[in-house]
This record gives sequence, structure tokens and C-alpha cells, in this order.
Amino acid sequence: MTNQIWTGLRFNKRDGGKNMTFLVPDSYEMTGTELYIDEKGRKYISVAGTGWFTNLEHGRRHEPLQLMTMKDNLRFSRRKEIREKGYLHYENYDAIEIPFTDAIPSDYDGVMGVPISFIDKYCPEQFKIVGMCENLDLYGLKTRIFTSEECRAAYKSKFGKTGTYDLNAAGVIRLEDGRLEKVYQRILIQKI
Repeated sequence: MTNQIWTGLRFNKRDGGKNMTFLVPDSYEMTGTELYIDEKGRKYISVAGTGWFTNLEHGRRHEPLQLMTMKDNLRFSRRKEIREKGYLHYENYDAIEIPFTDAIPSDYDGVMGVPISFIDKYCPEQFKIVGMCENLDLYGLKTRIFTSEECRAAYKSKFGKTGTYDLNAAGVIRLEDGRLEKVYQRILIQKI
């Protein structure tokens, strides 16, 4: 959020790179297919999709995302969910729900809730991170706190039985049928 650390470059097959390889202790049980022992008897494991945080500069973090307008996203998005539902507004944050990073609109200046996978694509010259949708209101961004009764009613509506659904732990959208639905963890961003 304060640009003191960021994600480092990732090595994975999707990016045309290699898996990251780690030296493991001799006691490590060799069970996977991405394991090998070198000529000196040292054990190694290769892990796909590995990433890390760093404060070392690399050019990729300054590459802006290619974005479409909201209208074009609604018309041409490869994501059926965007084409059919549009951009839903949270019930408990003054922000819109962006279910996929490739659906971030170029022409929206308000706060947007994006998946945590956005962090790999974050460009500090294009967006600022303003917080997260979370249980505690650490960033002072919540506009509504759901009551215990509302959480129980949402659970009953979703699952058809008695229980509680912690609506305060995430961003909440209202579905077409009126039910309240928590979304997966979101980072709240705004265009610069």
C-alpha cells in the first residue's frame, strides 16, 4: 500500500520461465515428480508458480495494465459474468466489484475491489491501493456493518438452514434474487 515492498518477478510456465528450485534438507521425503538429487547427493524440489516480495526494482511492476472502458468491457469481455451482470456495487463499501483483473475499467475513477491476483499486475503509476475488504475496518472504508440478524438471515437464504454468514468479513454484493453474497478477498484500488 505504501510501495515499500512489491511482488518480485515470478518464474512459472505461463510466463515462459522455469519453476523455482529450492534446496531441501536431507530428511525431506522425496515423493513428488518435481524433485531431484544432484551429483553431490543434495536434494532439490521445483515449485511451480512461486513468487516472493521484494524491494528490488524491476521493470515489470511499472508496466501499466491494458484496460477497456466500462461500456467495452460490458460488450466485449470474455467474461460472461461481466457481460451479464455488469459492475455490481458493494453493499458495505463505496466501491464496485471487479471479479477479474482483466475487467478493470479504464473510465471509472471510484474505488474498485479487485482479486488479490491483481497484486502481480499492480503498477503504482496507474493505481493506488487504498485498503482491503476485511473484517476489521482498518482503513475506515466500510459504509455498513451488518447486524447479527442480517448475517443469520443471509445464511438461511444461502444455505437453507440455521447458521451465521459473516458478511462483515468481506465485500458483499446483492445478487439478482436479492440474496447477499460475500466475495473472495479483495484489494481496494483507485486509478491515479
